[in-house]
Amino acid sequence: MLTPTAYRRIFRASAWYDLLIVWPYATPFGLALAWGWLDRLHVGLGQPSLPELTVYGVLFANFFGTVVLIWSAVRLVHDDPRLGRWDALGRGLFSLWMAVALANGASPLLWLFLAVEVAFGVAQAMPVREPRPA
Repeated sequence: MLTPTAYRRIFRASAWYDLLIVWPYATPFGLALAWGWLDRLHVGLGQPSLPELTVYGVLFANFFGTVVLIWSAVRLVHDDPRLGRWDALGRGLFSLWMAVALANGASPLLWLFLAVEVAFGVAQAMPVREPRPA
């Protein structure tokens, strides 16, 4: 069982992580830079080059990036631990879709993102001890 303080730290760390990882996906220019970097890493690890992004891939990545940026900002600004429970649900769904992609041949780099999603999802789903009355 987590203390309210520990839960708040996890909750806020997950929001900051999302901001740091996802911001490039919110614009076509940032996505191009991130995709190029991921491609070089992928090839450097002995994997084939990542596929070229189509206009639809860019569009949906930008949608995803924008929504996650806004959701992260909402969690940081409102600082409401109840939002951590909703975030845990979202991370569970994201993890499921990543597992489906991995099962269908997606890049093994996805395992790194999946591990973080599962860790934050489990941590934010854990019970929190009620604060003691003053």
